[in-house]
Amino acid sequence: MPPTEGDTVADFEALLCDGETFRSTTLAEGLDARGGVVVCTGFAFSAIAQNWWKQFVRAGWGEFEDVAILGVSRDGPYAQNEFLRWLDEPAFRFFADVNGDVSESLELLADRDHMANVSTPWRSAFVLDADREVRYAFVADDWISPLPREEIEAAVAEL
Repeated sequence: MPPTEGDTVADFEALLCDGETFRSTTLAEGLDARGGVVVCTGFAFSAIAQNWWKQFVRAGWGEFEDVAILGVSRDGPYAQNEFLRWLDEPAFRFFADVNGDVSESLELLADRDHMANVSTPWRSAFVLDADREVRYAFVADDWISPLPREEIEAAVAEL
């Protein structure tokens, strides 16, 4: 079962991309002083991911004080860095979940119908405090639902 409010997310490790470089980084190291928002999506350049992440840029998520904005998708680090350059928001970073280990640790990995041998995480967002405790959790029950941006922003304000 995916993390819910009050759970502590396991301290996974994966390549963290910043638009130029990537380094093996734990979730704890990726969080800022107040915590972070972890947004899981299938693939960085999917139409839905492009739509969501541009909305986050327009909403000013890069200006959250001491709160990291961390994406998770199944793309490799070069595609993640290209996506971050396309977004043009230096505060955002992405974990490259190439093998699905991060998604599996969050219990979000699901096989995709009509996509042979492809699995992606359910679209989801988690607001974590600096100790990785979930303060807000959203997991979509379909592949196209938008994230509840205002609820996520309210949870960030309470960190």
